[in-house]
Formats: sequence, structure tokens, C-alpha cells
Amino acid sequence: MKKDSPTLSRRGLLGASAVAAATVAVGRPAAASPATRTQLPTDNYRIDLHAHFLPPDYRSALLSHGFVTIGGYPTPMWSPEAAIDFMDRYGIEAQALSVSDPGVSFLRGKEANDLARYCNSYAADLFKAHPTRFAAFAVLPMPDVPASIAEAEYALDVLGLDGVVLLSAYDGIYLGDPRFDPLMAVLNARGAYVFVHPASIPADAKPESPIPDFVEEFTFDTTRAATLMIATETLVRFPNIRFQLAHAGGTLPFLSHRIGLAAQTPIGDLWPATVPRLSVLDVKNRVNRFYYDTALSAAEPAMRSVLAVTSRDHVVFGSDWPFSQLTLTGSGDPQPELSETFSHEDRVEIERINPLRELPRLRDAVGG
Repeated sequence: MKKDSPTLSRRGLLGASAVAAATVAVGRPAAASPATRTQLPTDNYRIDLHAHFLPPDYRSALLSHGFVTIGGYPTPMWSPEAAIDFMDRYGIEAQALSVSDPGVSFLRGKEANDLARYCNSYAADLFKAHPTRFAAFAVLPMPDVPASIAEAEYALDVLGLDGVVLLSAYDGIYLGDPRFDPLMAVLNARGAYVFVHPASIPADAKPESPIPDFVEEFTFDTTRAATLMIATETLVRFPNIRFQLAHAGGTLPFLSHRIGLAAQTPIGDLWPATVPRLSVLDVKNRVNRFYYDTALSAAEPAMRSVLAVTSRDHVVFGSDWPFSQLTLTGSGDPQPELSETFSHEDRVEIERINPLRELPRLRDAVGG
């Protein structure tokens, strides 16, 4: 890993987010309460927007470079057959596949470009062979912005992939940093759907802890990326991009008001000159534009926090399979906790209607 940038870096944001992020007033209250008037559908109705794949050559590359765990979780096996079996056991019609952390960022130059192209071509072939079972978000050879632009154009325009997956940070530089603006402009021009997945933090940039990164640090890193995108007005400057935050937005919904207090206090006088100072309303309007997935975050405390900052139509279903396979070993309802917050009608909206609205190619393939 390269050392952190002296400007909008991973370490810099740790200190700056308290003063550089903005204010969020409490948003809409939850509109739904658990209901028992109807039953959930018994067929494969769910559309999974947080699901991963590890094509053979990609998994081999990970292992050969020492990635025997991802975020502290043992690097899983994956196959199309296993994915379809999982979907059939849990009422999932289709998965939008993406490469998880570390993407292809453990490589550089031609190796990174070639591995990204391999993964994206593999995904395109997969959903052509199984058009009603798979969609895909393209992995890019970040942090190489010119190469990532070229791959995004090829993946979206030629391969017809359904969006792009970006990690929260690359080499300590977070999404929202102006160095990534040329890529954002390309994605904005295409109205791209962008899945923001957390990245593992280098050991020298976090406290020592026996707790695996996927338990806590992943959620914190999603929060840092979202906070910087708000503070640098990424969502305003690139309004056609729809950003999905993994794991219910990390800790962003819970911290949204606290993060923004700086704008209302004397601390606001210390606002960095390079970061726009936003109003309370500005930030509220930014936070509620993100999409929030349910992966490993379906319980009521997380969902109530999400509904406090956005509306139900910005919540989408995610399983995090195969990284969640140790908790999903049977069949039936993959996230029964959702019924603590949502009615069955609302769950169908979250688990099917909202995801298909954002992925028109998949919507056409499965028939709406």
C-alpha cells in the first residue's frame, strides 16, 4: 500500500470528518410497521444487490498474493452452480454480482487491467448464459483513474454490465476526493449505478484489535467515504450517479446528525478551505439520496436508523453471499429480521421492486 495522501487521505479524513462533514437533521420517520395481513411470496422473488463472485482466475490471484482472508473472513469458494443453489434455497431470483475487497487494487498496471477485464468479461458471459439469474457490477483497476475510465466505458458500453463497484478507498484515498472526479464524470454521463463497498484498512492506519475488519471497520470505512462524498458535494456535482452504500450505510445513518454538528458550532470556523461548508438542509438532502442495502444489517436498529434519514424506496436487499454463507446454511427467509420493521408489502418493495427499478436490463430480463 502507498502511504496516505497528505490531503484527503484515510488518516486525514479521520480527523477532518468531524469538521468537514456537514449537518443532517433527523429525516423521515419509518412509514411502516410490522403487519401480518399477508404472507411473503413463496417463489423466488428477491433481487440481491449485494452479492459477490470469485471467478477461478481471480480467486487464484487473491490466494497467490496472500489474500487467504478478506476483511478477516476466510476467502470463500464460489461457483455459478453454488450461487444458483443458494438463491433457490432463499427465494432469490437474481443476484447483481460484484468483486469484493480488495477488488484488483492489489495489482498494478497491465496485471490489474487484465484481471479487471477478466472478471468483467466472465460476469457478462455469466448473465448471458443465465439472463434471469445474474446481473453484474464492473470492477475497475483503481486507483489508476485513466485505466478505470477505459474499463468503465468498455464494461458499461460494450459488455452491457449493470453498474460499477467501487471500494470506499484506494491507497488511503477516499471516494469523494477530487482525484477521482474524471471517473465520476464518465459514470455520471452514463447515469451509472455505483455500489460502494468497504475496503480493508492497512494495519498501520487503525488500532490493533482482534476483531476482524468485516465486523466493525468495514462499516466505519463506508461511513468515511460517504461523509467525504457529502462534504465535497460529489452527489451534487455528479447527480446522475446512484450510489448504493453497503451494510445499511455503515454508521452513516446513526451518526448523520452528530457528523454535521460542526456546521452549527464554533468548530465550523475551522472548516477546511478546500471543502465546501454545507447547510443543515444541504446535508440532509445528500444523505437521503444514497441507497442503503440490508446485507448483514437487516435488524430493526439498523433499519430504523436508515428510515430516519431516507425513504423506503432507497432501501434494497443484499445478502453478502458467499461471505455470509456461514450464517445462511439452510433455506427460507434469509432476513426474517426485516419483518421487525417492515410489513410484508414493504418487504416486497425492498427485496424486489426497488432493486429492479435501478437495474433496467435485469428488470427486462426477469419481466419486471
